[in-house]
Amino acid sequence: MSVMSVFLPFVAPRSAYDVVGTGGYVLGTGRTVPTVLAVLGLVSVVVGARALFRSARGTGRGAAAAALSLGSISAIVGGVHAANAAGGLGTGNGLAGAVLALVLGLSGLVLGALSLARSRRAANASKSASPGRPR
Repeated sequence: MSVMSVFLPFVAPRSAYDVVGTGGYVLGTGRTVPTVLAVLGLVSVVVGARALFRSARGTGRGAAAAALSLGSISAIVGGVHAANAAGGLGTGNGLAGAVLALVLGLSGLVLGALSLARSRRAANASKSASPGRPR
């Protein structure tokens, strides 16, 4: 038994034990970033759809802005990751997750923009429909 084997648990990073324990599979940044972005894009689609349903009443502007920001982050970073991914689908570089993040992000972006425009239109219609002050 060498000195190195005694001190290895204290010196080696945790990921070294994950590689040994799971047979060489590690969820690295190649898959983690697109997965997080795909979830972020899915959240933007859900928030954008809810904002679109609420925009007919003139409410939901905050949710529309949230869908716009989350969708743009997901689409931009997903597109950059897809452009920089080496290899094709199934190589473990996260290309499929990046493409999914790009599609979901753009969908959330469109839903957020539609709901924001619809809520502005509903707010302007309610202002013009209100009676003026009597003179």
